[in-house]
Amino acid sequence: MTAPIAPTREALFRPLEVRGMHLANRLVMSPMTRMGCPGGLPDDVNRDYYADRAAGGTALIVTEGIGGDHPPSVDHSMTPRLDGPESVAAWRVVTDAVHAAGGRILAQLWHVGPLWGANARFDRPDRDRLMQMHPMRPSGRWGTPGVTTYSERSIARWSPEVAPMTEADIAETIAAFARSAALAVRAGFDGVTLHGGHGYLLDSFVWADTNRRTDSWGGDLAARSRYPAAVVAAVREAIGPDTPLFYRFSQHTQQDYTVRKATTPGELGVYLGALADAGVDLFDASTRRFDDPAFPDLEGDDGTVTLAGWARRLTGLPSGAVGGVGIGTSLREQKSGKPTHSADNIDAVVAAMERGEFDLISLGRLHLAEPAIARVLREAGPLPEFVREVHEMPLRQAED
Repeated sequence: MTAPIAPTREALFRPLEVRGMHLANRLVMSPMTRMGCPGGLPDDVNRDYYADRAAGGTALIVTEGIGGDHPPSVDHSMTPRLDGPESVAAWRVVTDAVHAAGGRILAQLWHVGPLWGANARFDRPDRDRLMQMHPMRPSGRWGTPGVTTYSERSIARWSPEVAPMTEADIAETIAAFARSAALAVRAGFDGVTLHGGHGYLLDSFVWADTNRRTDSWGGDLAARSRYPAAVVAAVREAIGPDTPLFYRFSQHTQQDYTVRKATTPGELGVYLGALADAGVDLFDASTRRFDDPAFPDLEGDDGTVTLAGWARRLTGLPSGAVGGVGIGTSLREQKSGKPTHSADNIDAVVAAMERGEFDLISLGRLHLAEPAIARVLREAGPLPEFVREVHEMPLRQAED
């Protein structure tokens, strides 16, 4: 018998429909790179990892970043792919298990782009072949480093410029996203989400520092948005009119956490508006803290609106938020050695959702600490303690 919903948690457990996909509640398992797919293919460990969270009551599961049908889309041999019949069959086992557990699941497609080689680890014979490939960078630039968790040694290794992407590179990467999106539908995914943040390929066209092109793919923010919009349009055509398409975006990049690609709501509207017109159904705003104001310099209430809130206001589409739910230490702070501590900020999540800041809330580390976190939240129970050394190790180590 299902426990009743605690009165203070009702907003989290209202159903939501996104382009025909029914979600039983507003909780999402955030995508987290776990590097646990041998040969790039999910197996029983991955199946159980995702299905256990669905069985725990989370309505929507989002996979870790999946490399597309373009070899330099990922830089680790244990990162999953969607690039052919073998990967479709492997992912079908995962999606069937999530559906049997009562959940829905999206494939998060990504391309590391400028960050290719940042953590490159491949098994031979793939290593020698793949390491001959150069990163996909709009203008050949890695990006000007600022506040980042990368070491000086790493930055020095990745900073040298390479040849900019050619028109052929651009066309092929767009087509690769579309091919993999079509494979995701064949693999039984309920929809697709594109990783368009954090300095990866889609984001690198939006960031003025990495996109200094003078052709039709570069220029002002509207021009720099053409590439991700072209990818969205190609993916929408590949998956058809009935399949949900989400888009993750961010202001920051891994090269510099202080970057703001849009300095005003108007600029953000230009960027997100192009993506909405191309076929996005929901914008997933990636921030360090879910309640951080997007433009704190604005006067009055506008200065308190979050990135997800502005996405919702500017496009009229639903949005999702992520960052620091139940955790008092940011991921970047953890990587810098600051001890993790829990923070029960669920009341703040509920309040933000009720005032219309966002429609979905993604939980990452709490899902690692407790697969049934949805049940904990439903009953307003005490939050689990997240221990990075225990819960954040690579998936294969954690589960073996």
